[in-house]
Amino acid sequence: MRKWIAGALGAAVVVGGGLPAVALGAETGLVYHGYVTMGRGEVNVRLTPWNHTRSGVKDSTVRLRWSKPLADEQLLPGACARFDASTVLCRTGSIVPMGRGREIHLRVRLADTSTDEVRVEIDSQWGGGAADRNPAAQQVLALGTGDRYTF
Repeated sequence: MRKWIAGALGAAVVVGGGLPAVALGAETGLVYHGYVTMGRGEVNVRLTPWNHTRSGVKDSTVRLRWSKPLADEQLLPGACARFDASTVLCRTGSIVPMGRGREIHLRVRLADTSTDEVRVEIDSQWGGGAADRNPAAQQVLALGTGDRYTF
């Protein structure tokens, strides 16, 4: 299991690994790398899932949860769906051992466009009875300056 710690202009990011894989008894180290920007009430997120072990991932879901409610209407990519007022779920697709998945890019509008900061929490969600054995989530604080906050 791997843990990565990084900082971006004061925003602490913690990444957890140790997730169940498609093979019984195997583990994967699924982490997300990317960036968040915010400006004029919109939050732009680009991320790529990386599998840091020798076990493949058949499919998983990345959960993106904002600290502020999202606007009612959103235009989301086909692999993403709204879960609740401040959460979007996106399928990662299959990821080969020691490899990266496809990039996920989404732009969301906040309900309150005058807010000057938002925290984005990024973590994996698993179905079929699987459980994350190391459920640490990444958290990125983005200010409404348009600057890029890397995780």
